[in-house]
Amino acid sequence: MKKPRLYLIKKPHPSGSDAHDPTTIQPHVSARLRHPRQSDPTRNIFTVNPDVDAPTLLTNASQNLAMLKVMSTDLTAKLEGRHRNVAVAMHRLAVLAEMLVNQALENIGSPGSRGKPTGH
Repeated sequence: MKKPRLYLIKKPHPSGSDAHDPTTIQPHVSARLRHPRQSDPTRNIFTVNPDVDAPTLLTNASQNLAMLKVMSTDLTAKLEGRHRNVAVAMHRLAVLAEMLVNQALENIGSPGSRGKPTGH
C-alpha cells in the first residue's frame, strides 16, 4: 500500500486551474531536509556537561532506560496487533540497553561501590 503524500497548500481553497498549479502546492519537506547545513534545533535543547564523570552519566542513562522500560510496558499493554509488536520490540531494546549500561557501570565501578571493576 502506497503512503499518502503530504502537500502544503499556500491558498486555503484553491479552485479551478489553481488546484493543480505547482506554485500553489508544494510537497511537504522537513526543515532539516530543506536546510541540511543548519543545525538541528532539537539537538541544542539539551546538553551534557563534559565535566561529569562516566559513572554518573551511566547511572543517569540507566535510570532513564528504566523509566523507558516502564512506559513501554504500559504502552504494550494498551496496544494490539502490529502496533503492539512494535512496542514490544521497543521495550526489548530498552531492556537490552539498560543491561549494557548497567554492565558498563559494574565494569568501571559505580559511585558507592568499592571501586573494583568486575572483569568477566
